[in-house]
Amino acid sequence: MGRTPVDVRRAELIAAALRVVSARGLGAASIRAIVAEAGMSLASFHYAFDSRDELLDTLIADVHAKEERAVLPAQLSGRGLAELLEDGLLGYFEHLRGDPQYEQAMLELTQFALRTRPRMAQEQYAEYARIAVASLELAAMHTGCRWTMPVPAVAKMLVAFTDGLTLGWLVDRDDEAARQMIRAIAQSLAALAARSPGASVE
Repeated sequence: MGRTPVDVRRAELIAAALRVVSARGLGAASIRAIVAEAGMSLASFHYAFDSRDELLDTLIADVHAKEERAVLPAQLSGRGLAELLEDGLLGYFEHLRGDPQYEQAMLELTQFALRTRPRMAQEQYAEYARIAVASLELAAMHTGCRWTMPVPAVAKMLVAFTDGLTLGWLVDRDDEAARQMIRAIAQSLAALAARSPGASVE
């Protein structure tokens, strides 16, 4: 039997780490626990990653990439600003509903980072802000609008709203309440934009 390609092994270890962190917390996510969850040996782990920290950094990057793909609306043309924002947030919400382990693990990682690696938490939220800025700029560009506040400030509001949405849904699993909140968030953010010539803000 041939050797498992390193990219496949890395993906399996990331998925195993996600399950361990989500179910048992980061304190339980030792290398031994992760390889046991993945059904691998310690040697297999060190073939794929140099350390647990490298694995966790890769896990965070993987989650961010999935989130960024989720928030991009499928249809841009013919949509108002509030509609585009709502579509993006609904895309994120469907990502959350589809695999809550990802966001539960990210919350755990953030708390760990705040206690032991503050820079990791800062980098994590800087990436959230980057995704939010890109989404806001894309929505404004496709609707001919402009933001009346600096985009990074609006992005911070969007990230804060999303944090509240995530934690609230993980606690109560109330889909309808989450969708109502998303609509309110989209309308509140759209109110921070101004009309450009020939464009309207919905």
